[in-house]
Amino acid sequence: MKMIKLYNTLTRKKEVFKPIRDKIVGLYACGPTVYWYAHIGNLRSYIFEDVLRRTLEYNGYSVNHIINITDVGHLTSDADTGEDKMEKGAKREKKSVWEIAEYYTDEFKEDIKKLNIKEPSSWTKATDFIKEQIELIEDLEKNGFTYLISDGLYFDTGKLENYGRLWGSKKVSLRAGARVEVVRGKKNPSDFALWKLTSEKEKREMEWDSPWGRGFPGWHTECVAMAKSKLGLPFDIHCGGIDHIQIHHTNEIAQSEAAYGIIPASFWIHGEFLDLKSEKMSKSKGNVIRIKTLEEKGIDPLAYRYLCLNAHYRTKLTFSWGALQAAQNGLNHLRLLISTLDKGDGDVDLTKEKEEFLNIMNNDLDTPKAIAFLQKKLKGTELTEGEKRALAKEVDQIFALDLDKLKREPVTAGSKNYLVSSRKVNKEKKEVLERLLKERYKYKKENDWQKADQARKEIENLGFSIKDTKDGSIITEIDGPR
Repeated sequence: MKMIKLYNTLTRKKEVFKPIRDKIVGLYACGPTVYWYAHIGNLRSYIFEDVLRRTLEYNGYSVNHIINITDVGHLTSDADTGEDKMEKGAKREKKSVWEIAEYYTDEFKEDIKKLNIKEPSSWTKATDFIKEQIELIEDLEKNGFTYLISDGLYFDTGKLENYGRLWGSKKVSLRAGARVEVVRGKKNPSDFALWKLTSEKEKREMEWDSPWGRGFPGWHTECVAMAKSKLGLPFDIHCGGIDHIQIHHTNEIAQSEAAYGIIPASFWIHGEFLDLKSEKMSKSKGNVIRIKTLEEKGIDPLAYRYLCLNAHYRTKLTFSWGALQAAQNGLNHLRLLISTLDKGDGDVDLTKEKEEFLNIMNNDLDTPKAIAFLQKKLKGTELTEGEKRALAKEVDQIFALDLDKLKREPVTAGSKNYLVSSRKVNKEKKEVLERLLKERYKYKKENDWQKADQARKEIENLGFSIKDTKDGSIITEIDGPR
């Protein structure tokens, strides 16, 4: 196994990754709260997590990948106030909470499929693990970390030494009303709900009996219970967006330490935000863009994946339609370069190139540098066309950009001509192109190379380049993909 270095939020530095079990990695990623559609900002996190998983697998590891589905307990405040997002979604659409959960779970799965994100080894729904969450809370109660107030059972953060491990050396101020909304009866502003009791004034679809009364689990409890059930504690890697650091992941660690005396994961890896100019994309603000939005504008969802790969996962990425169109053109061009390469004969030896690529990816998933590496190799002269094509196929095991699936539009009857363009070619222009290609094909069959060359020049004057390969001729609009 080659050395992999990953940035660990827990230690604030890049560390050599060593799994707890030989050649097997336990990977837990915080999943969606399925009360509405995921937006492309949400999906950026799942792209980086997919790159992480693919990199681990490329290194020879077997990855047990868990993504949870939050279908209960996540309130409109990330603390412990407001309405349950699932109940709110059900009221909005006049459907049952269960229908809402199923519909938006399916929509999320469709979105990640379009982005070539691998499905996890297991999906875990919070509502399927109520028993395990109650057992976790009972362990916390036995160890003296809980107290009961009017609206539920709470975790007493004041009793846990080193609460807030993920915050680093700069401890976060937890003044009441600053980070979280005030709940009457809480001992400390950072205390959080383990089990919320159903109010007599409240009518809920999702509630269960518990030793503390009828209600539902707090949001921060589900991941510890499910990770313990599916991966065991401790496991190797816990992922999520940077917005999970201050509250959600901090409270997961607190519960695991208080109940079992261990930090649940060795590595905590977080992806940065996708911003819309000067603000973060957010469902509450209504400034969201979905995968469907991209498709409606004629954008390949994988162009968005390509855009994300061109920025390191730990750097903020500012979204604009211009940047996305540039990514679309860049992906088209990359596919075009690969499509014009001869496949070559037999096996190729890419030991040196694979090692160089792997060294880049194993340095904290440096996708921008890895893309630059591929482009340099494709444009250089040190590799044969067959080797270049094989290298593209190799790196696409991690990039997952469908680099070998360029959509070619056949043109002219009786010949293998394919038109490649980043946009729809004008009908009149295409008719002239068709005529010239037919003439060139005819002259080549008659061995009239002078007239065939003249037809080529006319095609180029029309704004197209043409490359002959053994699989046919590739015609590209010159002012198309660059």
